Amino acid sequence: MKHTLIHKILSSLIALAAFSNSQSLVFAQNAEPAIKPMTHAKGHRKAPKEDVVFRFATYGDSRTALKADGISTQDQRWLNATPVVSRMIREISARHANALFFNGDMVLGYTKDATQLEREYAYWRGMMGTLMEAGAYVVPVPGNHESQMPTKGEDGKTVKLAQPYLEQAWKENMGDLIIDQNRWRQINPNSPITAFDLNNAPQVGEDGIQTNQSQMSYSFDVGRAHFVIINTDPVGADSTAPVTWIKKDFEAAKQRGANAFMVFGHKMPFTYIPEGLTKSDEDGLNTNEKNRDEFWSIIEQYRATYFCGHEHVYHASQPTLKNGGQAWQVIVGSGGSPFGIKPGESKNPQDRMYAWADVEVFKNGSLKIKIWGFDENKGPTQLLAHWRVKPAKV
Repeated sequence: MKHTLIHKILSSLIALAAFSNSQSLVFAQNAEPAIKPMTHAKGHRKAPKEDVVFRFATYGDSRTALKADGISTQDQRWLNATPVVSRMIREISARHANALFFNGDMVLGYTKDATQLEREYAYWRGMMGTLMEAGAYVVPVPGNHESQMPTKGEDGKTVKLAQPYLEQAWKENMGDLIIDQNRWRQINPNSPITAFDLNNAPQVGEDGIQTNQSQMSYSFDVGRAHFVIINTDPVGADSTAPVTWIKKDFEAAKQRGANAFMVFGHKMPFTYIPEGLTKSDEDGLNTNEKNRDEFWSIIEQYRATYFCGHEHVYHASQPTLKNGGQAWQVIVGSGGSPFGIKPGESKNPQDRMYAWADVEVFKNGSLKIKIWGFDENKGPTQLLAHWRVKPAKV
């Protein structure tokens, strides 16, 4: 049934493969960028184009909800933000990304109806199939809507808990992407994947994890750049990062000569609270501060960059900058899901914009990050922010 559904959806979405020949790119004029354009220190040469060894896009959270404002009858059935996702696919392709790292919540989930869940996965896969055929490999990251189910506890309260059968559903629907090295070579013949091993994953018993995490958390290299995908809601350890595995994985990558470390997960270690509000509409890894702080200390140790979603917003920060930290957390959970920040709650117009990150990896391990986005009325695409990240500390 799953393959039949995917075939039908792919057929019905062929029109999405006809990418626009031109796309107007307009810089933001009325909003101050969250991060001001970076200036280069005296004597620091801006890296030429030929020094770019890999380019990727990343964002997450495209699932929608039945009662979302303005939702079409189409998206009420398929439960994805089709207008936003299809536009981002076109624009990511137009900028010639080698890959898209999608940071979770591509389905609404929260259902025990296997047919409904398969339908949601099939629709998302059909849309992303157009991006794959256009030349960008899609790397999936599990989110809470893929792995958790609202569950009533003994005290009568409902909590969201990861379930083994939902992890299995993820593997059945996403496993062929994790990682099809032949397909990757066809799409990116000049940027082969190395150091990928299905068995390189967090182990049962580590950090409270109770299930096999193969294809839930994984890693690989492209040249000297190291990419790590983590499941932030494993069975038995919801809202945590697999720190024991990450330590070992980073150390192994260091020994191979990695000079850039990028981590992709769904939940954010540090919540974003706009000025004027007192709390975020979502919790992340902050619900387990000991695990969160241990995870972030590893990120800082290697000067890695962490891309995530969960909060339906774009926001970038250096969470421990006041204490000398340099690592970046980049929340790009702005892929079409209903905005978490309601109209009038924030003075920053970027808090209600659909956005994604466009990242160039340079030969020396440095990164150039650009944030592109458009407003809730689907106006012109704007450059919201851009900055440089130094090579990893190794």
